Amino acid sequence: MQAHRTLTLQRPGLRHCGSSHIGQPKGPGKPMWNLIKRLLGRPAHHNTLSVPFLSTDENYTPPAWASHLELVPQKRVGLGILPTPIHKWNIPGLPEGIEVFIKRDDMSGHELSGNKVRKLEFLLAQVLAGGHDCVVTIGGIQSNHCRATAVAARYLGLDCHLVLRTSRAAVGSDPGLVGNLLLDRLSGAHVHLVTKEEYARTGGQILGETLVEQLREQGLNPYLIPVGGSNALGTWGYLQAVEEIRQQTQGWGVTDIVMACGSGGTTAGLALGAHLAGLGTRVHAYGVCDDPDYFYNFVDALIADLGADKHPDKCGGSSGGTSTAGPYAARALLRAVQAKGLGYAMSTDEEMRTVKEVAEATGICLDPVYSGKALHGLLGEMRAHPDAWRGRKVLFVHTGGLLGMFDKIEQLGALYTGSTDAAAGTAGAGAGEGVQGGAG
Repeated sequence: MQAHRTLTLQRPGLRHCGSSHIGQPKGPGKPMWNLIKRLLGRPAHHNTLSVPFLSTDENYTPPAWASHLELVPQKRVGLGILPTPIHKWNIPGLPEGIEVFIKRDDMSGHELSGNKVRKLEFLLAQVLAGGHDCVVTIGGIQSNHCRATAVAARYLGLDCHLVLRTSRAAVGSDPGLVGNLLLDRLSGAHVHLVTKEEYARTGGQILGETLVEQLREQGLNPYLIPVGGSNALGTWGYLQAVEEIRQQTQGWGVTDIVMACGSGGTTAGLALGAHLAGLGTRVHAYGVCDDPDYFYNFVDALIADLGADKHPDKCGGSSGGTSTAGPYAARALLRAVQAKGLGYAMSTDEEMRTVKEVAEATGICLDPVYSGKALHGLLGEMRAHPDAWRGRKVLFVHTGGLLGMFDKIEQLGALYTGSTDAAAGTAGAGAGEGVQGGAG
């Protein structure tokens, strides 16, 4: 790994932390993939739950129930280890009469684990189809999305530039190698730091576009991936995941789907997909930043970009919602729940205790920023209103992010030593808490 470098970019407030990449090849790893293709053969031309790993030229056929959407991707890159398993989850302290299952998207890969892999299968397919030589994306200092993008880009022979927000005190220093940052830098990503104040004032999209223009001036051909990979194209990752869930849970009687909601794309895909596929489930999105109105509006925008509202005659089965709004309105498709607690990437001791107790009882580790907060919120509701949940069969989607736990060592350690003096959220508090759209 090269020594850390810090330099000021043309835009004030944005600092470049250099790349640890040495001598990586440019362009997709064609020789390796050509060998894999000859050994495994090509899949049949119909919707499949996965494509061969590191496949870069696979045509995509959507599930029949989503084929009417205006925006349908043409290509899909094989990045995830799919389908991910679903199994019963015996959570301690669960009220009587409630069953919980867990969808293990934390097992979608190793360096690439988590929900972002599914989005990147479609986003990076477009990057390759457009002949781009590098990608730019944005997130918090411990962004799971940025880590997954950095690793996936390197798999495909692309350079990656990450705009990461951090505290004002830390922006001029080396960001270190804790958690997701370790894989960011091991995979050779170019890290550009910006303060959370600059991020809030300017916006992640504009910061990303600014860096894209600077890279173009250097003769590069960058592609900007939005925060969390959450645009209409990225939403296809979880539209496709719904087909996976549909096939895996046939006959189970699942009544509810629950997930953490940060940048909104996973929620949009699951909610719209469940509706179009006729699953008849209620969808609950536990927001780890912003507020419910923000997420309803954001999901509405993604659905509009997909062109779903242009075909109301093909609205699928029941969404399980109670809204009287149109069939594709976010408020009809899902229930957004405030679960951010102290703020984005800031954990209360109660939230961390939930993560600890669930891991000790079931062996399943939840990250503190996303799934940990979502489960804490879900259990709080179930225990406060058990009659509302009795008889329900709930599928909880684990979106990964375990590397973020390494940024909470001090706070988690206090739970084991018996100390209650650790300030909640001090580890990782510079990750951009309270900034719209989360960190991905």
